Amino acid sequence: MNSIREIAGYLASVNKPQTIEDFLSSIFTPAELKTLSSRWELVKLLEQGVSQRKIAKQLHLSLCKITRGSKELKKQNSVLKMAVNTIK
Repeated sequence: MNSIREIAGYLASVNKPQTIEDFLSSIFTPAELKTLSSRWELVKLLEQGVSQRKIAKQLHLSLCKITRGSKELKKQNSVLKMAVNTIK
């Protein structure tokens, strides 16, 4: 997981969203970026109180992926929840 820490360190050092977007587009395939985007959308919808079934239908995702996002949001001191609330 040292590689993840290196990537996180790099992203933390960049203060330009376009540079981060360019980096992500360079390291991930279009399909991987679409998956990342869908997962972020599902977390935002969960925080808005949208039902898991509605999210599954809207984003064409499995309930397993949505349930995982829901569990992460419910964790005490959830970093994911903090990130979503920062974006609001």
